[in-house]
Parts: sequence; structure tokens; C-alpha cells
Amino acid sequence: MKTSSTPLFRRILSASVMLVLAGQACTLSLFQNPINTTPSTPIPGVTVPAPTPQPVAQTNFVVTLPEPLGPNEKLVISVMDEVTGLSLNAVQYPMSARDSLTYTAVLPLPFNSVVKYRYVRMGAAQVLEDTSLNAGIRYRMVFVAGPADVQDIIADWGDKSYSRPNGTILGQVFNSDTGSPLPNMLVSAGGVQSITDSTGKFELIGLPAGTQNLIVYSLDGRYQTFQQGAAVAPGNVTTVDLRVKAVPFVNITFIASVPAATVPGVPVRIAGNILQLGNTFADLQGGVSTNTDRMPIMSLQPDGKYSVTIGLPAGTHIQYKYTLGDGYWNAEHKLDGQWNLREFTVPAQDTTLNDSIASWSAGDSSPILFEVTVPSVTPPGDIIYMQFNTFGWMEPVPMWPLGNNHWAYKLYSPLNVLGSFSYRYCRNGQCGSADDVQTVGAAPVGRQASTSLVSQDIQDSISAWKWFENPEPVTLVGAAITPRAANFMAGIEFQSTYRPNWSYYAPQAFANVQALGANNVILTPSWTYTNVSPLSFAPVTGRDPLWIDSAIMISQARALNLNVSVFPTPNFPASSNPSAQPSAGFWQSAPRDAQWWQAWFTRYRAFAINYADLAAQSGSQTLILGGDWTTPALPGGKLPDGSPSNVPAEAEAQWKSILADVRTHFKGQLLWALPYTKSSLEAPLTFLQDVDGIYLLWSASLSTNPSATKTDFANEAGRLLDNEVAPLATLLNKPITLAIAYPSATGAANGCIANGQGGCFDWTALNRPNGDMEVVSLSLQTQADIYEAILNAVNTRPWIAGFVSRGYYPPASLQDKSASIHSKPAADILWYWFPRLLGIVK
Repeated sequence: MKTSSTPLFRRILSASVMLVLAGQACTLSLFQNPINTTPSTPIPGVTVPAPTPQPVAQTNFVVTLPEPLGPNEKLVISVMDEVTGLSLNAVQYPMSARDSLTYTAVLPLPFNSVVKYRYVRMGAAQVLEDTSLNAGIRYRMVFVAGPADVQDIIADWGDKSYSRPNGTILGQVFNSDTGSPLPNMLVSAGGVQSITDSTGKFELIGLPAGTQNLIVYSLDGRYQTFQQGAAVAPGNVTTVDLRVKAVPFVNITFIASVPAATVPGVPVRIAGNILQLGNTFADLQGGVSTNTDRMPIMSLQPDGKYSVTIGLPAGTHIQYKYTLGDGYWNAEHKLDGQWNLREFTVPAQDTTLNDSIASWSAGDSSPILFEVTVPSVTPPGDIIYMQFNTFGWMEPVPMWPLGNNHWAYKLYSPLNVLGSFSYRYCRNGQCGSADDVQTVGAAPVGRQASTSLVSQDIQDSISAWKWFENPEPVTLVGAAITPRAANFMAGIEFQSTYRPNWSYYAPQAFANVQALGANNVILTPSWTYTNVSPLSFAPVTGRDPLWIDSAIMISQARALNLNVSVFPTPNFPASSNPSAQPSAGFWQSAPRDAQWWQAWFTRYRAFAINYADLAAQSGSQTLILGGDWTTPALPGGKLPDGSPSNVPAEAEAQWKSILADVRTHFKGQLLWALPYTKSSLEAPLTFLQDVDGIYLLWSASLSTNPSATKTDFANEAGRLLDNEVAPLATLLNKPITLAIAYPSATGAANGCIANGQGGCFDWTALNRPNGDMEVVSLSLQTQADIYEAILNAVNTRPWIAGFVSRGYYPPASLQDKSASIHSKPAADILWYWFPRLLGIVK
């Protein structure tokens, strides 16, 4: 229903928002250090009314094309705005031809800034440049230290591929003062990007031969930007050691006056170009890069202004804007309707900036007020989000809580570009997973709205949440539980999928794990395989947590007295076959010759050492290596289809060497994740003697009889443990931790979730945010029965050293078909068993 907004309602909305948001402002930012979001008065130091215009340097760009432009085509250089969205507020400058393959343009760029740009071929359509490996270029980077020439080479266009000589830059980044290697640094050349690992190493492959502009950029500004030319020779590797200098942080107090029409008390955030200001350096939904949940939130002052003090790196060029949403939705505008992207260079002393926000609106359309009433079963800690669809579904933004299951959000901008648009509601920002039943999945039609010159009040009611329609309780059956030794692992393993806004919900997820009585949380940070040959395996922003993200999460878990295990897990290119293991396509397409295998073991070693360093430096107790995906790389390895993997004969020595290297970086407990399969249990893996225990990945069939009972499940689990697992424990003389994954779906007990085509889904195919598999039937009780049965089997086998539930979905409660037990009946089973196994409850 739509009505015009009344003055009385607006007064009620203002009062309600102020009451509900009071006291919350300090909890809404991911980065608590060096950010201080408490109300503050201006700090001593220099006070300026607003950022002043930046001095500029004339920068001459010279680019070489792979072939001449076609008729009626022209070349532009597109300067990107990562705060608003790379493609949403870019400024394009035409380039002039020096000859048929060489083009130039001189741009006045802010001094001391790091400018992000790329080349675009303009004709019947816009065509973006990409790399020689056919990967899209997010942007190139140049550090503007003064007037300069920038030489670039375009490797490829998005609609064409070229065969040309290329090479690789391989290097390390160090702190110039201490000599220590630096992780989490962004290294870029020729539009190819890499994030350094714990040893500071990076690799840029597929670069066109010639001189490339190599730049090292600190995502949080803690180190000075480094830039130099790097010669890339055809077919060769250019090796470089790069040293960057740490910079001091100063306190910057932002004070903002908001437009008079702003609803008092609503959260005002700062979106900006560095990590502390919500930049994820990733391609998020709809083309944005900033995330609301990672931005600092400002505090309302008695005079009606908003204020926040943030520690920022001196000398860093900052781009920022104030927003009631993210960098695109409800961000500030100039009076003429243009985006307002502010900028300044952080001074060497504490400083106060006084800004005035001209408008939240753009164009003549009036703001739209959205109100929604949510079901009473909505978990009390959940936050309701709105997601808008213009040219695709964008990143969700949080609504304003009014209490009594009532939420509101006022959309000011950019209504001038919308017309008719779609929107929907979801929980905890997990649109596509924790949805309103009316708008389910990744690509729903959505609810409909249109802009108007007249103010609108759109009132909605959500009848139910998908996968949380009517939360099912469970009947607990008492058992005589034998307490275990103090080192028994009662754990919850988080699923390996990652999204940048998940970090915001990690503290609540850890609290939920603690409430189950668990003593261990297993985190599964990842790297991504982006190319099979030549092999590329490294962190990818947006898909893999950054070093700082993982370190913060470990710190949060440790603060709740949870032990932390780090179980690094890779991401693979998307597969069209959900019945296959995620790694199956990768292994089948790999050349698997001697040279490729050497590269694979080199990259796995770097992967393992990276997370050994993370575990050591963060105080984690356990590191878990291996996993079912490594099976082809083990001695006598087999591909998922059973054929030989052609792994080198020295594979055993490779693994022993990797484990020895890991031991020099991490002194805690080292486990090996071994899949429960007949071949895995029988394989003569001598290197397992070099680990401290086995983390057994268990999804075994417990019965093929659809009428089987919990007793039947328990008996079969006991038989398998006694006949197949106990001999392994005896042979290795190593403790065994049972890590189980059973979806809450019909067929889970027989180890096969039927795919409707005579095969079985891989259990991870049911994980969120994957789409629903409609051929699979939900059965929460089946999962709960399996858990209770296996726990009963474990209870009578004291040689089992731990029990772990795999696949936990951290950001939201969902009673879906996945293996996650978050808010499912199986969680109640663990809530009963874990404290008793640990001797906390007698």
C-alpha cells in the first residue's frame, strides 16, 4: 500500500529511530582499530572548515594497442571512482593518436594520489581491456608523485584475443625499516593484480613484454605507495624485491552538518577509498566496491551534527563521501545533483574536518519511505536489509529499526536514474539466501516501485522468511555421556564460502558457537585458483578473506575463550556440475605434466606457509592441512573419476618437505584432513607420521533403508568406526577427530543426496549462497537423528579425540537443506552433548 507521508508519522519515525539506534553506533563498524566511533569533541590540532582543492600534476599517458582501431572507433582512458562504484561514476577522457598503435592523453591528476584507470575502446559498444589470460582488468594504478609519463601496453580486448610475447613478475615486499615481509599488500602491473602472502610474495603472470608500471599499494594506507618501472622479457620471470616504508597514523575528526530534511538519529557513515572506510577492493554486486557494514558510523552530537574520529595514515590521499547507505545508495550529492566525492591528503598532525552535506537527493524525484513489518519469529539480533535492482541487484543496505518487528528506510538517491525499479528485503544482508518468501533466490522479480515528484510511503508486510518460516523445535533424549579428556575437540567448522559482509556477523556467530558448548571453532580461509595453466593460486579480494579479516575473526573467537583451528581451503572456478566435487573440473582440465606439478606443489607450499604464519601470529591452537581436494596430489593419486592423476613419484617427499616447512612457521597442533573413503584409509601415506592427528572428513552412508531408525544409524556408524577407522588410528598411533557433514535433506543418511538424474549431489552444492536444489527434499529431523546417532557411537569409543560439525553458515539462521546446523534441531543435539562430553555439565 502506498500513501503520502504525514508530518505526524515523520515525527514518530524520527523519535523511534533515535531511540532504537541510541547506543548502537559503536558496534556497527568492522574495524575497531584504528577507528573510534564514540561521540567526540574536536581533537587538538589543525582545524580546517573543509578539504581544500588538491594540487594537480600533469600526467602524460602513452599506451600501445595490440592492433589499430577499427573505423569509427576511438580510445578513451577511464578514470575510476572506487568509492561510488568502478563503472558507476567513471570519467572518460579521449586519447589522441600519435600513430596507428600509439595513443596519448595528458590528465591533471591530484598530487600524491593513487589513480585507478583502464582503457576503453569506443565504437558500436564499449569494449574494456583485459589481460592476456582473458581475465577482466579491474583497473590499472599510477601513483602521482609529480608530473610524469606513464607507459602502458594493452594486452587484449574483451572481444578479441591476441597471441603476443608475455612474461611474469615475481617478487617480495618488505618493510624497509624492519626487513620483515608484508602480507596483505596490493601489487599491480599492467592491470594484473596480486595480494601478497605472509612472506610478502606475489606473482603477476601473463604481462605483455615491455616495461610495466609496477606499484605496491597498502590497502589500509599503513605503508607508503611504491612505484617503479619493471622490464618484462618474453617468456622470462622478472624477480624483484620491493621495500616500503611504514607511515604514522594521526587522528582525523570528521564533523558533518546534514541537510535539514535528514531524519534525526539515522546512521550516517563514511564511505572511502581505503580499507578502514569500507572499501573491499572487490567487485561486489551491481559494480560497487564499498560495503556498508565495513564503514565507520558517525555519532549524533547535541548540536545536530555528526562526528567520528578515525586513525588515518599520514600522507595518504583519501577520497570519501558521507552516506545513509553505501557509496551509491543514499550517498551525498552536490546541489546540482552530481555525486560529491571529497578528497584530501592526510596531514602529519591530528586534524578536524568540518564538512557540510548539501543534499542526499539528486534530481526532482521525492524521497521514498519504505516501511516493513517482519514475522514475529525473526531472530531478535537480526538486521533487516533492503536490496535494490536497477541494472542488476546491488549490495544490500541496512534498514533502520523501529522496534516491535517494524523497520524503515528512506531512499533519497539516486532516484534521478531509476524510474521504475525492483526491491526486496532480506535478513543480515544475505539477500539470495535469507529472503522474504515473496522474493526468493539470486534473481527474483522483486517488489516494484516507481519514482515520483510526490513523497511516497510504501508499507510492506513480510508473511514469512524463506528457510525460517516456522522454526522447528527438537525433542532431546537423555543419554549417559562419558566425559572426555580436556583436549577433546568439540568443534564447529565454518563453511569456506566467504563474502565481505560476513565479517560483520562473525562475533554473533562465535557467540552462537560458544552457546552450543563447543570449545573449538574451525575457520576455513581460502585462496582461489583463477587459472589452471599457467597455474594461478592466490587470494582474490571479495572471494577470499584478506589477512586482516581472518586475523580479526580469530581475535574475536579467542576473546570468547574458543580455541581456533585454521583449515585453509581453496576456491575453484565455478562448475556447472553440482554433483561433482568443486575441484573435479580443475583437476580434469589441468595438464598435470612434470612442470605443472612442480608449480602446483610450489603454490600449495606458499598456501600452507601463509596460513601457518596466520595461525602462529594470531594465537590459533591448530592448523589443519589437506582435504579431499588434495587426493590427486597424494602418492598414487587418483582423479575424481578414478583415473591416475600422474602425480610425480616424489610426491611423498614433496609432502614431507611441506610439512617440515610448516613446522618451522607454526608450533601448535598440526592435523591432516583425510576424507573417509576406502582408498584414503588404505593408501600408504607415510608422511602422515609427520602430523599430530587426523581430521577425518566423514559423510559415510549409515543406511540405505528409508525406514532406518536412529539405532540403525548408530550401529552402522559404530561398525564403520571399529572396522575401518580404528585400524588407521592404531597403525598411525595418531588421535582421530571425526568431522561430519550431513545435509538436512532426505537421503543424507545413505550418503547420497539424489540429484534426480541417477547420481548424487556433492554435499557442498547445498551450501549457501548457492541456489536451492528443488529436487532435494528438506528433512531437518534426518540431520538431527544422524547427529544423535553418531554422537552415541562416539560416546562408547574413547579413542575418538574429537567431534566436529562441518559447513556452518555464519551470517544468518537458516533451516535450509544445507549441512549447516545454525539454528536447526541438530544444533540442539550439540547443545545437549557438547557440555557433557567436555565435563562441564554432569
